[in-house]
Amino acid sequence: MKQQTNVNINVGSEIGNLRSLLIHSPDSGLGRVVPSKAQDWLFEDIVHLDSMRKNEYDYYVKLLLYFLDADKIKGKLKEIDSAESDRNFFKPDNAAFYASDKVIEIQTLLADILAQDEIRNTLVASVCAIEGCTYVMQQKLIGTTPVELAKIFISGSLNAAEMIFAPIPNLIFSRDLGVVINDHILLNRPAKKARSRETLLMRYIFFNHPIFATYRDKIIEIPENRQLFLRPGEANDEKTTIEGGDLMMVSPNHLIIGCSERTSVSGANEAIKLLLEKDVVKKITIVKIPNKRDYMHLDTVVTQVKRNMWVLLRSLSTTEGEPLQNDAVAWFSDKKNKDKTEIVQFRQDRKPKSFATLEALLDNISRKDLGSTTPTQFIYSGNDEFPFDAREQWTDSCNLLALREGVVLGYDRNDKTVGAFKQNGFKVINVDELLKKLESDEIDPQQMRDTLILMPSAELSRARGGFHCMSMPLQRDGLS
Repeated sequence: MKQQTNVNINVGSEIGNLRSLLIHSPDSGLGRVVPSKAQDWLFEDIVHLDSMRKNEYDYYVKLLLYFLDADKIKGKLKEIDSAESDRNFFKPDNAAFYASDKVIEIQTLLADILAQDEIRNTLVASVCAIEGCTYVMQQKLIGTTPVELAKIFISGSLNAAEMIFAPIPNLIFSRDLGVVINDHILLNRPAKKARSRETLLMRYIFFNHPIFATYRDKIIEIPENRQLFLRPGEANDEKTTIEGGDLMMVSPNHLIIGCSERTSVSGANEAIKLLLEKDVVKKITIVKIPNKRDYMHLDTVVTQVKRNMWVLLRSLSTTEGEPLQNDAVAWFSDKKNKDKTEIVQFRQDRKPKSFATLEALLDNISRKDLGSTTPTQFIYSGNDEFPFDAREQWTDSCNLLALREGVVLGYDRNDKTVGAFKQNGFKVINVDELLKKLESDEIDPQQMRDTLILMPSAELSRARGGFHCMSMPLQRDGLS
């Protein structure tokens, strides 16, 4: 089903009213991940697909629709939830699919562009080259209908019984592949080979789907370091990798980039050069966090709740010294301690500066960039109690998605963190209860304030990503 022919793109904060985003619902490929390949495919564990869909992710889609595109769901909740519905409302290839142009399913965009013969032929050849398919299989895929071909590309399954290449289970984490920075789209370079196919698919979507047509000259691709392939060892720090979980647009002029297990210093350095040269932002802060699976991305350590409130893991370390030039590689080259956090801010035509702690940076953003006149508040993972701080950070207590300022989604399993929200004056409500109140007009989503919405998480949390990861915002309102 076709999407609209254009979409407004502009994201200048993490907390402005969310107007549209890209998502991908769990597909059949997730149900085919085997234990021996789970970590190769970047999953912490195998998941039960039906439970992940029906008991968890479907709630996310319904909630997004009530906030962003209520006409698609209002008055239909009982029908959607009935046993006879067979989840058709959530299936992109079904006539009953919700087909929103605000809560946009990646699979539908892929099917749209595959309807063009030239793109289908080229993309099939590219995918087959990556996956090592035979020529006969390539010709078979070219002759497949666009809707079915989109499903095959994503799930790896030719039909219910036959897989022809690996699934791409991480596509549910749509933020990692692209991030909107003001009215530009930054296409990222994921670090792991397991994400090569989804990266290719997203590039074709952004450059070829009509909803992005007016922004094609504002799509930025991060290039690889010159002649990397000639360097001995190809050390991870030398590779140019950058993922959306490490990018936060905290104000119209300020982007944060985390250097992590997935985003290299080289990747951050290329982004600094491109974004400052193109005047997309005025300053970029690099937060170098420990290169560990525990943290993986910056948004597993910190996300924003309100202009004066952040949820985070207690600061990991402090910064030493002052940078001398706008070159991230030069600044971090002698920082060999991977257990330290280093923070440095690069600005146009001004000397860079460093911050002693993550809290100091966030306080500066709240006061200087966002104009907060009240003390900056920090909600700590696990309420800063050992061992719950580390346990709950592992299950994404710090990885929240703001639907509007002060209204955020988080997992229901992080009890101590939920308690910290309550101590800071937040209302806490389970998503199933909220949906009923939204349907009955007992609650107006646009009038909600200071609310943590608890989402079921038994299966989703196994994938090591929260709702910040599972969203690629395309448009947010500006903050007054």
